[in-house]
Amino acid sequence: MKIRLEKLQDYREVENLTRKAFWNVYRPGCTEHYVLNQYRTNPDFIPELDFVMEEDGKIIGHVMFSKAEITLSPSGETEGGRFPSWTFGPISIHPDYKRKGYGLKLLQYALEKAKETGIGLLQMEGNIEFYRHAGFDLASKMKIHYHSEPRESEVPYFLALELIPGYWGNREGTYCPPKGYFVADENPEAFEAYEASFPAKERALQPGQLPQFCRSCGMPLTKNEDCGTNADGSTNYDYCQYCYKDGQFRSVVFDSKAISF
Repeated sequence: MKIRLEKLQDYREVENLTRKAFWNVYRPGCTEHYVLNQYRTNPDFIPELDFVMEEDGKIIGHVMFSKAEITLSPSGETEGGRFPSWTFGPISIHPDYKRKGYGLKLLQYALEKAKETGIGLLQMEGNIEFYRHAGFDLASKMKIHYHSEPRESEVPYFLALELIPGYWGNREGTYCPPKGYFVADENPEAFEAYEASFPAKERALQPGQLPQFCRSCGMPLTKNEDCGTNADGSTNYDYCQYCYKDGQFRSVVFDSKAISF
């Protein structure tokens, strides 16, 4: 097993690895490979913390890091402000090598390298049952709040780790993931064109995924029958059957008035 920096010639292979690792895990299909593709030219990207893991000469894992920040809460005479922080991910392990300890080895190596570069604090979204083995705990215990949850919430998927003791201190603030992580949502047509460059894979709703909702009306999508259809008859996982059918948005009637979504 070998861990090294990613090279230019690795890019496509690593993106394909990321696609395989995340496909249908958190949502039908995935967008993590596109996030990675776009992030390498993002000023928040940290190339010296962009690692691949090899086994028998084959790339089986990858992790990248990004600059981030926390919006500090006002305290006494302090008006708040921005506090430098960092995040990482996607972290990918090839499906054939999952649950064999490779992910933790890659993460521990990367965290040690991050600490050596002076990174003092990390936040990320993930499963505490895995990341606790690398020292992560709930961010709420450090008074770091997640941007989309109530401040008093103990968000089970929002985690933090202080790599340099005392770096965060007794501060309080709110974290929002860097904008680069939302690139697929902000550029859906560009993402679809990029996704089409890979071999076709079947998207599916599966148990354990994050809750899915229609992007038009907000209806929960819990099974394929809830979803709309594309022009070719395939399932569309972005919209429900009532808003989108055969590749077109539908009109519905409320109080005898036709409303198009």
